Amino acid sequence: MASRIEHRTAFSADLASAWDAVAGEAALRARLEQIGGDNAELLEYVPAEDGVRYKLRQGISSDKLPSAVRTLHRGDLVVEREQTWKASGAGYAGNATASVQGVPGEITAKTSLTGEGEQTTLVNSGQVKVRLPFVGGKLETVIAEQVAKLLEREAEFVAKWLAEH
Repeated sequence: MASRIEHRTAFSADLASAWDAVAGEAALRARLEQIGGDNAELLEYVPAEDGVRYKLRQGISSDKLPSAVRTLHRGDLVVEREQTWKASGAGYAGNATASVQGVPGEITAKTSLTGEGEQTTLVNSGQVKVRLPFVGGKLETVIAEQVAKLLEREAEFVAKWLAEH
């Protein structure tokens, strides 16, 4: 069984501005620098006419992990994420995947960024699957909670970026 991830946030900005804050290269680099954790890096950024694809790495220091995770995973967590966005109707739609180094499983999500006037909404809907007997479900729940917290911090960063740019 998988643990669900649902996150929705609204920004007081037009779609073009929100798009730049969510998926623009400068904003991504700034976001990683501010909240990306240890050894955060934009590994690849490939713009296209109708969207973008990027890969990034984020780190979570072991001392910031819940004790349940520290008992199952030694050392820091390294998360690699890949996001693909394509223009679609009233905005952008995408897919995201992530893997945690040393944890057998994956995180997958559908993403959308839609706007109307000066209001834009970012939605992430996905799941965490961990393939470990007996403890996989517990680890899925903890990872899903951590992903939700990360998505909230990223939304706060985007709102601040929009206010400053």
